[in-house]
Amino acid sequence: MRKTLIATTIASALLLSACSENKSETQTMAKESAAQVQDVNASNVLFKPSPLQYMAPEFDKFGTKDYEAVFDAGIAEHTAQIQAIANNPEPATFKNTLVEMELSGELLNRVSTAFYNLSGLISDDEYQRISKKMAPVLSAHSDDIYLNGALFERVQTIYDNQATLSAEDQRLVDFYYKQFVKAGAKLSDEEKAKMREINAQLANLSTAFSQNVLKSFKEDVIVVTDKAKLAGLSEGEIAGLAAAAKKAGKDGYMITLVNTTQQPILSSLENRELREQIFTASANRAAQTNGPIIIEETNLRAQKAELLGYKDWASYVMTSRMAQTTENVYGILDDLAPKAVEKAKIEAAAIQKVINDSGESFELKPWDWAFYAEKVRAEKYDLDPALVKPYFEMSSVINDGLFFAMNKLYGITFKERQDLPVYHEDVTVYEVFNADGSAIGLFYMDPYAREGKRGGAWMSAYVSQSGLKGTKPVIYNAQNIPKPAEGEPTLMTFDEVSTMFHEFGHAAHGLFSDVKYPSLAGTATARDFVEFPSQAHEDWMIEPSVLANYAKHYKTGEPIPQALLDKVLASQKFNQGFGTTEYLAAALLDMEWHSFGSDKKINDVQEFENAALKAHGIDYYPVPPRYKSNYFSHTFAGGYSAGYYAYLWTEVFAADAFAHMENNGGLTRENGDNFRKEILSKGNSRDLMQSYIEFRGQKPTTDALLKRRGLVE
Repeated sequence: MRKTLIATTIASALLLSACSENKSETQTMAKESAAQVQDVNASNVLFKPSPLQYMAPEFDKFGTKDYEAVFDAGIAEHTAQIQAIANNPEPATFKNTLVEMELSGELLNRVSTAFYNLSGLISDDEYQRISKKMAPVLSAHSDDIYLNGALFERVQTIYDNQATLSAEDQRLVDFYYKQFVKAGAKLSDEEKAKMREINAQLANLSTAFSQNVLKSFKEDVIVVTDKAKLAGLSEGEIAGLAAAAKKAGKDGYMITLVNTTQQPILSSLENRELREQIFTASANRAAQTNGPIIIEETNLRAQKAELLGYKDWASYVMTSRMAQTTENVYGILDDLAPKAVEKAKIEAAAIQKVINDSGESFELKPWDWAFYAEKVRAEKYDLDPALVKPYFEMSSVINDGLFFAMNKLYGITFKERQDLPVYHEDVTVYEVFNADGSAIGLFYMDPYAREGKRGGAWMSAYVSQSGLKGTKPVIYNAQNIPKPAEGEPTLMTFDEVSTMFHEFGHAAHGLFSDVKYPSLAGTATARDFVEFPSQAHEDWMIEPSVLANYAKHYKTGEPIPQALLDKVLASQKFNQGFGTTEYLAAALLDMEWHSFGSDKKINDVQEFENAALKAHGIDYYPVPPRYKSNYFSHTFAGGYSAGYYAYLWTEVFAADAFAHMENNGGLTRENGDNFRKEILSKGNSRDLMQSYIEFRGQKPTTDALLKRRGLVE
């Protein structure tokens, strides 16, 4: 039926364009064209559920040539299904409306999931073209659903008569009702038309912003021709830069930027001129192309919020967040800001002393911080990072660290599946099992940076768990660890190991989901809750029994010396003034960009940034925001607009939860099973604070967070 829909559409177009031909010839051509389309679609595996175990994607059987036909068919099919639900002559019930909506759109969901996951993992010009094309189309399709008056009338009826439903069913009713209202279901026809226009523009702008950032990773590279300028890097790191340059067709050594303002390589490079060049390239990337987009996008978001009755976008966003109000968000950010800046200034004084003691007379600048902070760290803790990395070889980190810890905590095991296809040679697939041998789902690990892969680290799903649909989760984690030269081991930094544990916390949230409805499953929670499970997993990397199992020298197999380990652990609270300040600066920027009405006129992005940071007393020049606006994808291309504060908000939960587990036995199945049962398995199927209380016995406090960040003793 799906194939026929596409064939009929194209055949009709051919009939219209061939009006000058005789009727019989036209009909023959139409039939032949329809047959050809059916033949093409018959070989397009995205048109049907994957026959592989867990419905794992058949990565080896589809590509960019296959997406558009399935998008077209998926939208048409979903539209028909929604119309059938909205126009059902039977009285509205939970089953014939909301359950049917949960079951609808399978084809569209399949192609969307495949396309948008892979467009962030192996993007090229064709992926970007399709993404740009589909953005307004999918936005319009979403509007067709949530601005459908007949459909909302049915949802309203169910919402008004939900008392007899189960708690999880009521949670789904509440979810849909709020989705419809926030989308504009209660607006007038004229206002709905305006909403559609705004949404289409926003879809185009966020796509353009994202593609400009992705383009900058490819174009805003620093090529060094004089090897002497790379002093401070290891021979292996230099070889990696040479290999990257060669692959890109450039002579010399190529330095590629990562997501954040500060670049990890700055901590090692001795050449100050090169450090400044790298920092400047990082801070200014995509400024010309994304500056106008930011101004237009924030104005449109303000218009949308006002259309829905809110004073600004941030207030609108808070209606579906745990924080509830912008005052609560600004309260916690502004409370921490002066403490963080004070700590950063103390750190800066120590760094300036090292600069002066070395015989230099320059004032500390942002591009100096990481390099000289490492000298302070080395002096304070007698720690050389180059001596630490050999104990964090990636294979050992994954198998003997991450998987070992997850086995101790949850009883789960991992079996590599080399029989399943992958989208890139760097990807490894694992089947995950419970302690009793029952299957949980699949986990894909994609650790290395490469061209076409967006920066940062993240988790997502190809298949989400659902009791209603009977599906098990197919989850992946992506990182951007520099790939070493061929034959060399992958030696990870402490932060990269922490990120790996963090991202598996998200993966565990998806893998352990035990929810009936797809819309409430896994990580489909409020933005200021979803980072809690991931952050709660970070500290397991330094649990003594876990470290003893994986932190071993990649050549000798010797465990990391206790004295070195003690220095590493003690140093983790070092530079927290810097880390907290750069984070808070970005979080406050995000909030400020969304805390004004549509009548506010902004002409210069940098001027707005400067004023916003100054207003909150966090305009401390040596510590720039973790993300400047022009490449702040979280807020202008991702789902974190007026939501970047969530990392701090959820760290309160994470620190409190980990301290609670540490005080009750630490790495034990009892703690793991409790966390899995009350937090990870529940998704959004019940009130999120209630889930935390069921786990912890009370609401979280900030005590553990302040200690974790080294802001109090």
